[in-house]
Amino acid sequence: YSFGALIGMQLLMRRPEIRGFISVAPPANMYDFSFLAPCPASGIIVQGTADTVVTQGAVDKLVEKLRTQKHITIHYDLVPRANHFFENEMQDMMLAVDNYLDMRLSPDCPIK
Repeated sequence: YSFGALIGMQLLMRRPEIRGFISVAPPANMYDFSFLAPCPASGIIVQGTADTVVTQGAVDKLVEKLRTQKHITIHYDLVPRANHFFENEMQDMMLAVDNYLDMRLSPDCPIK
């Protein structure tokens, strides 16, 4: 989550055995995420539409850039009305993550 999402993505680049990621409100407007080229794993990014700390536009651009890469799938879930702390929208954020995990852990998941 937030700065921790940045740290998690840096770790992803150093650990080839990691097969996926969940990134919540990655601070794409504050830090350079260009180190993710090429990104070695598929994952999900969850962002609140009312976040004034990490702007949706900056995260949109990060997602667009990641989606141009081959051999990975990037899911992007927007949580309506959610601010940076997902106040009053925590359940929706958790549901997005739960649904993604259910899909990735399913035996018939197309993402490897």
